[in-house]
Amino acid sequence: MKIGVLALQGAFLEHRQKLSEINIESFEIRNKKDLKQDMQGIILPGGESTAIGKLLKDLNMIDDLKGLISDGLPAFGTCAGLILLAKKIEENDNSHLGLMDITAKRNAYGRQLGSFYTESEFEGIGKIPMTFIRAPYISKVGPKTNILSVVNNKIVAAKEDNMLVTSFHPEITTSNSVHNYFIQNFCKS
Repeated sequence: MKIGVLALQGAFLEHRQKLSEINIESFEIRNKKDLKQDMQGIILPGGESTAIGKLLKDLNMIDDLKGLISDGLPAFGTCAGLILLAKKIEENDNSHLGLMDITAKRNAYGRQLGSFYTESEFEGIGKIPMTFIRAPYISKVGPKTNILSVVNNKIVAAKEDNMLVTSFHPEITTSNSVHNYFIQNFCKS
């Protein structure tokens, strides 16, 4: 099994480290030709969603990436990756990939100083560590979207079809549980 990790900006190295810890091979996706490599899933990391979205357009990758995920490639979006996958972004008329029937609220917990750590329940896993850094949350979900975790009355993890999203950064905690969940529940070897 091989997982592609979008490596245009953000925490892609941390995701690759988590995958390595659970013995999953990964590679970096930096341009359009990298999207043609054989992969059983893709991770869209945290970072700056506006910058990543602009780079996807500038590198002419957005349509190919959208096509792969629409055709069933399992996708895991963390923080900015959640925003990239969202059909709607509050206070913004544009979306990036617009594939998951969720509405994202950007920087919902404020700036860097609003970052925090907690432990909370995640459906299908149990209580896990969660680190939020300038995190979004999901303000609305569509009828096919399953809510997986709620923190302080805010939706912070959800799944829909072949897509999994988290507001928090599982790649910077000591737990491998969310990456294992993605591999076991979404990816086929």
